[in-house]
Amino acid sequence: MKQIADDVAVRDKKTLGFWIYLMTDCVLFAALFATFAVLHTSTFGGPTGAKLFDLPFVLIETMILLTSSFTIGLAVLGSARGFKKQTLIWLVITFALGAAFLTLELTEFSHLVADGNGWDRSAFLSSFFTLVGTHGLHIAIGLLWLIVMIIRLWRFNFKQSDLNRLALFGLFWHFLDIVWIFIFSIVYLIGGMS
Repeated sequence: MKQIADDVAVRDKKTLGFWIYLMTDCVLFAALFATFAVLHTSTFGGPTGAKLFDLPFVLIETMILLTSSFTIGLAVLGSARGFKKQTLIWLVITFALGAAFLTLELTEFSHLVADGNGWDRSAFLSSFFTLVGTHGLHIAIGLLWLIVMIIRLWRFNFKQSDLNRLALFGLFWHFLDIVWIFIFSIVYLIGGMS
């Protein structure tokens, strides 16, 4: 009985620690959004967001990432019910969607740089690349985490500690989707009009 209580206490501490981490990430992204808000008109005579952003392309990115939020939710639900095969399938689909999103984001960056609109062109582009790139870095880290989760769940047959980690991963992935909704709204929609 004491062992179960100790395990619950450890799990609760890890969960609290993870929530603290997510809040620090909120502060990080809030600072990056504030920086973008201040610098989005500082183009130094270069192109504005309205000239650079391809909204249909970004909308496709957005739909892919939001779909991955749905699939990770299905994976977490499947794991809670003990459906190993279903959980692994949804995790693989989530990984594929996340990788597709990241590929599209890197494609956008490479086109901007190839056209001479890199991060060093203006304060606007510096803030854009920093904000969107930080989100992309989080997606890349999430994809690595997801690979580890898939391997562990496949090899170790749904240990409780791995199911807890999967639930925390689901929170992380949903957090990244929420951040992207703000990026899409503030950077691409509002920033793309100026």
